[in-house]
Amino acid sequence: MGLFKTYTAEEKLIRDCARGKARAQEELYHTHYRTMFGVCLRYCKDRDLAEDVLQEGFIKVFKSIDRFRGSGSLEGWIRRIMVNTALEHHRRAARFLPLVDLDEAYDQDAGHDLVAEMSHKEILALIQELPDGFRTIFNLYAIEGFNHREIGEKLGISEGTSKSQYSRARRQLQEKIQQLHTTAYGKAQ
Repeated sequence: MGLFKTYTAEEKLIRDCARGKARAQEELYHTHYRTMFGVCLRYCKDRDLAEDVLQEGFIKVFKSIDRFRGSGSLEGWIRRIMVNTALEHHRRAARFLPLVDLDEAYDQDAGHDLVAEMSHKEILALIQELPDGFRTIFNLYAIEGFNHREIGEKLGISEGTSKSQYSRARRQLQEKIQQLHTTAYGKAQ
């Protein structure tokens, strides 16, 4: 029977971060920087803004890491903080487009799978071109997996507005993809 608890490397890292040890915080940052920057980039219109959101998010991570209980993955916990930080940024900026009623929204058939022919960077660039509100809802629904009721609660909008904004975001992405394909190949397939 041991008198001392043995810690995994991650538990030790978390404990040291909670104690404010700079080396541990630096290690945690470097371990998760790339993945979390990708998360932030999906919610922001450019790299500079994504970097700001990332930095703000990591500050929150370090201030609250002592509340991480290990019930899920550390990366998932950090991801939630980054998504919430990006959403807070958008709320503060109050940049959502005028909202459209669900009755005005419609979906178009995507037809030929042009997305399968695109690189990750091309798709990310198109998502970043979406207006802030569309981009945020598209990311929450299509990438993070929230349903429209949850998105409405997070953003303080109705479920119908979330559906409408998502539909309009999809339509804009489809149009942009079609335009790229037409430009690249001279005609749409």
